[in-house]
Parts: sequence; structure tokens; C-alpha cells
Amino acid sequence: MTTASLRVLVLCIGLVIGVPSFHGPTKAVSNADNPTSATTQRYRLDSSQSKFIAHALRGGLLWFKGHDHLVAVREFSGEAQMTPDSITPASLEITAKAASMVETNSVFTDQQKQIIDKELREIVLQPDHYPDVSFRSTSVSGKPAGSNKYDLKIIGDLTLHGVTRLINIPTHVTITGNDLRAQGEFSVNRDDFKVKATSAVHGLVRVRNKIKFTFNIVGHLM
Repeated sequence: MTTASLRVLVLCIGLVIGVPSFHGPTKAVSNADNPTSATTQRYRLDSSQSKFIAHALRGGLLWFKGHDHLVAVREFSGEAQMTPDSITPASLEITAKAASMVETNSVFTDQQKQIIDKELREIVLQPDHYPDVSFRSTSVSGKPAGSNKYDLKIIGDLTLHGVTRLINIPTHVTITGNDLRAQGEFSVNRDDFKVKATSAVHGLVRVRNKIKFTFNIVGHLM
């Protein structure tokens, strides 16, 4: 057998039994070489399939004569990032258009809703001066809560009416296929953000300082 034939035979045997060939040492495979082992997934938020409601509760001496306000955020955009296996790295950014917030409580007539929406724009939110309401996370932590489900604590900066405050948003996240759904609620004090409130009956019916937000937001994998 010639030397060339012997080299071919050894090479073939090496391929079968897994011995490195004469072309050099094999490269070890690590998690870094396999990006799917811990990939951070990005989701674009979809306001058309989501609900984001501000609950402004009635107060004052004649609170029983008023009605709670359910103000829906119609237009918002943003992005959520999450690493399913380890949760972090994770982040959330969302920007809502203040002018898109409208009264939705069915106890009000259409005419009353128009009046409330006008006061929201002119007295409360003032979108001509403060067009955006935004949130940007500074930290995300949490734990698994079942198959493709997670309980998160999202901390970040909320900017409303030109004022920025740090808030905490407890959030339950479910991932189904290419969709992410985030549900939860949080509260803010409108005085902290210098947000005025309308009143009626010479101030005897008014909106309380504490405003509760509930959300059920859908995001699609990018």
C-alpha cells in the first residue's frame, strides 16, 4: 500500500470513529457559539390588540353623586425584550400619545364623554405641551410561574406631564408562540406629576389623587 493510500485509509477511519483528522484540532463548542441557547427575544407592542386603562375614582364630599372615570389609552408603541430561559436580560419601553386618551365608562352619554375628553385635553393632560407619556425600565427581575409564564417586577422611569418619577410595575407575562402578553396594574399619585383634575358641584365632587392603571398588552416577536 502506498503512503498516499495509507493516509486516505487513516482519514476515513478517523471520520468514522470521531478521531480528529490531519487538518488540525477540532474547535470546542460553547454556549456562546450557540445563540439559541439563551437568546433575548424582542417584541413589538400592538396597541390595536391591547387594553390600557386609567381608573380615576370619584372623591369629595358628594362622591356618591359622581362616577368613576375609565380613560383608555388608544395609541401607544414600544418594545419589550426578554430572555425566556433566564428572564434577564429584559427591558420595556413604551410611549403613549396623551391626545389618544379618551373616556370609556358606559355610564356617561356620548355628549358627556365629549365634554370629559375636552377637559382631559385642556385641563388634565395638555397634550399640546406634553404630547407623550413614556416609560423606560431601569431593572427587571422575576421568576417562572408555569410553562412559558413569568411573574416580573419592572422598575423604571415614568414621564407624565413633563415630570419623571421612578415606579414599580408588577407584571404577569405569558408567551404563546410568537406573541407575548403582559398583564398587571400599578398606581400613581397625580400630584407627584403635577397633573390637575377636574371637579364638579363647586369642588364637592372631584377625582382622587391616586390613579390606578390596568393593562393587558400584546406584543409580537420581531
